[in-house]
Amino acid sequence: MRIVRYQLKESRVKPKYGWLLGDKVGEIGGNVFGRYRRKEAETPLSDVILLAPSEPSKIICVGRNYVEHARELGNEVPQVPLTFMKPPSSIINPGDTIILPPQSTQVEHEGELVAVIGKRGRHITAENAKKHIMGYTLGNDVTARDLQNSDGQWTRAKGFDTFCPFGPWIDTEFDPADAVVTVRVNGQMRQMASTRDMVFSVGVIIAYISSVMTLEPGDLIFTGTPSGVGLLKDGDEVSVEIEGLGEIRNKVKAESR
Repeated sequence: MRIVRYQLKESRVKPKYGWLLGDKVGEIGGNVFGRYRRKEAETPLSDVILLAPSEPSKIICVGRNYVEHARELGNEVPQVPLTFMKPPSSIINPGDTIILPPQSTQVEHEGELVAVIGKRGRHITAENAKKHIMGYTLGNDVTARDLQNSDGQWTRAKGFDTFCPFGPWIDTEFDPADAVVTVRVNGQMRQMASTRDMVFSVGVIIAYISSVMTLEPGDLIFTGTPSGVGLLKDGDEVSVEIEGLGEIRNKVKAESR
């Protein structure tokens, strides 16, 4: 099932959770992370705006989880998952615009597979991680690379408003074992690799993170980006596509200085 969070066009009604059936959307009543009921899919997809499909309490990311990406930036492959966080204020919806901040001259794309937590947990084992995953979505860990290099820690480089596009849905049946992640800018391919090339599997990542902090329903885990990260410029359009999961597109615009 593909779960969406949506709003009717030209409506001020608060966003709702729903599910997709072809080109129709059906509302989900109740708690999408608990007991819920699917209503009939009757609303045309063309009549809704798809929003970021989760409202996480936190966004945890894994760095250097593909060998070639670590090498292209001149880094060693970590012995354990290298984690950092993005603030929820960095979230934008599918189709929204990524804003290039005046503090940086080197903002880059990082297309990633994103796991969405569905069940609260702490000290989750890698073997039991699947029970805590609601599904998967697509994300772009937009990064101010020059600030990442100069700051020595990554909060500012990763945390600007608009630096966390994800969506357009959560797929509850997606198999993350071997899917091709592709990033294009203005139609030109920049990144391509299979999720099978990840250094640490999703289960291992969740076990590691949950040994530190409690994971809550709706939380996001960005699982790392392949090699080929590159510059985003004013006027670009960046797309992240994952085989069998879908695609997310965002325009890029420079903030007025």
